[in-house]
Amino acid sequence: MTTETDLRHLRRCVELAAEALDARDDPFGSLLVGPEGTVLKEERNRISSGDHTRHPEFALARWAADHLSSDERARSTVYTSGEHCPMCAAAHGWVGLGRIVYAASSAQLSGWLADWGATPAPVATLPITDVVPGAVAEGPAPELVDPVRALHRRRHLGRVGDGPGDGEV
Repeated sequence: MTTETDLRHLRRCVELAAEALDARDDPFGSLLVGPEGTVLKEERNRISSGDHTRHPEFALARWAADHLSSDERARSTVYTSGEHCPMCAAAHGWVGLGRIVYAASSAQLSGWLADWGATPAPVATLPITDVVPGAVAEGPAPELVDPVRALHRRRHLGRVGDGPGDGEV
């Protein structure tokens, strides 16, 4: 069940996704929240560098491996604007991070891309739990699906009027 705290963190993820889009990256943003509820690290997509592995969830998994004990990782939560891709889900599982909460699902994103005639992702769209069977994954958050969709629509269709204020968080 998505709580008010979850929604607050997810809204920040959507803000980070908008920052990524403004920097010409795909619109994804994520937070790592420690066991005590403190935001430990924020990341946004950074693939415009040409390195398409620079997803925020992957960066958070690597940071957690370097800075947190296995117990702290297991009790932490990853919040993200979009459900993990298989690469990020695998990193999450290998590092042993805890709960995942996402605003929009991979299936939703795939559907939007197909509806818009956009190029699909180069890897299979799989639920997190298909990649990491023991993962605790919660989402989508209905309150934030439209703002996430608006960011992806802006990215893939470049529509005028899809800027700030359209699909406001």
